Amino acid sequence: MEKIIFEYNDANDEYALESAWAEKKGEFYKLSNILFYATGYSWGDIVSVEDRNGELYVTDLIEESGHSTVRIIFYDKEIINATIEHLKNMGCGYEGSNIPTLISFDIPPNVDYKPIKEFLEEGEINEVWSYEEACLAHKVN
Repeated sequence: MEKIIFEYNDANDEYALESAWAEKKGEFYKLSNILFYATGYSWGDIVSVEDRNGELYVTDLIEESGHSTVRIIFYDKEIINATIEHLKNMGCGYEGSNIPTLISFDIPPNVDYKPIKEFLEEGEINEVWSYEEACLAHKVN
């Protein structure tokens, strides 16, 4: 496993970097983390990189994995664990970030996104969180 670096613009439209673990696959790399900030990439995606002074920067998406990435910012810390468990029971994986109230969820290709989206929308309507579809490979019906 090696660290690869994603370049993106943050909420203030400032240049930023996010690193993630990836597995070398021939000349490319397979993403082995759920991203928190950079958009357009999900777990298992195959990317190309370029070496910049010994650091590997992502340059292109080569092949989509079919996974989707959703980020949730929680307004109520008390519901984080229950929400994680609920989404795990729906087939999602997750990773916590450096911000305790920011959790990223991985939705594998074989998981139906419709009930997950309904659950996410319900939480947003009830103002317990805000969510973002950072990389959506699933079809939304």
